[in-house]
Amino acid sequence: MKRYLELFRIPNVWVLLIACFPARIAYGMVGLSIFFKAEQATGSISFAGLAIGLNAAAGSFTAGIRGSIMDKYGQTWPLRVMVPGYATMAFALNAMHSRPLMLTLAFAMGLSAPPINLSVRPLWKIVVPEEFLRTAYAMDTAVMSTAGVIGPIFATTFALSSHPSLPLNLCGGLMLLGGGALALTKVSGSWIPEKKSADHQPLWRHKPLQLLMIEGCFIGFGWGVFDVAVPAFTTIEKVPYLTAWIFTAMGISNIVGGLLAGLVSKRTSSLRAMRRTYGVWAFASIPMAISHPSWTMVAAGSLLGLFGGAIRPKGSPTAMMGWLWTVEGTLMSIGSAAGGVISEHRSPTLALWITTACIGIGYVILTIGKSRLAAADRIPTPEEDLEAMKDNSPTTT
Repeated sequence: MKRYLELFRIPNVWVLLIACFPARIAYGMVGLSIFFKAEQATGSISFAGLAIGLNAAAGSFTAGIRGSIMDKYGQTWPLRVMVPGYATMAFALNAMHSRPLMLTLAFAMGLSAPPINLSVRPLWKIVVPEEFLRTAYAMDTAVMSTAGVIGPIFATTFALSSHPSLPLNLCGGLMLLGGGALALTKVSGSWIPEKKSADHQPLWRHKPLQLLMIEGCFIGFGWGVFDVAVPAFTTIEKVPYLTAWIFTAMGISNIVGGLLAGLVSKRTSSLRAMRRTYGVWAFASIPMAISHPSWTMVAAGSLLGLFGGAIRPKGSPTAMMGWLWTVEGTLMSIGSAAGGVISEHRSPTLALWITTACIGIGYVILTIGKSRLAAADRIPTPEEDLEAMKDNSPTTT
């Protein structure tokens, strides 16, 4: 606790955390906000899944481009263009009732998604001394995870209230407030893009990333199906309010899982810890697939949220992770569209089983190709552990 108190005495720490928090809440609520808007306007879960899918597709298609722009030009003008653009699209989508226009605007929102988390993470090296970086990254992750928990609660609660138009309007307003504040901070304007290391390899020659891209195809598709299957299931069963509880339970347990993973990282190799966690994650997804929208599904979601993680090679630039996400996010968008159709015309339970199958396939891929990740089969150094904490954030938002 003393360490955190010392951290908050450093100039600009509070500024950075508070400035980005509203925008992070906006990203936590955007998926469900689009789902409920589309479903309530059309009565079609399939259409709602398609709208989420198009939004995710646009975000993933431009992730590499946005990463490249930031690596080359910095943060200031990209944020000042994308933040108001994103908010405008959210307000416009909320006002639409035409199916083609709703799909067009959902896609446009994804195209203009400001890279908030991608912008904040590297700023800590400017704001705090090196000895405080670990504490700063931990605090930033906690704030980001908290926003991810609050977002679904806001989206579901307001969508089911007497003012169902509030979620997207609030999403746009929070993005203007948080993204605008971040874009105007001096620390954001002073950021210098990270340079490629001397031994930098193009993405297509990096064998570990090639393997992770294949694995990411299945995880992306499975998670896209899941993101629509859960609200679809609760809507079909006429208990849509449980959507917030399920995603909240997942978010809270994910925070706990991240803390536990941080402890494990110092005692075992990265590869071994990842494979063990991945294997347990596959089994932990089964209760979710066999549960029914009730408090048992909330408990199953909590169990599922404990396990998960991400890998990024040390020193890889923003653009590389952007292109990696392009692959995973593209499959996620396809999964969202498929999840809506499967949930409405077949069964949301089948959709949840698809997620379980995709996690299992991802584990098999990493097991078969573990030789490509041999460099990670060791206990990480303190510097690498710190680098992993720095990069523990979504790469499209």
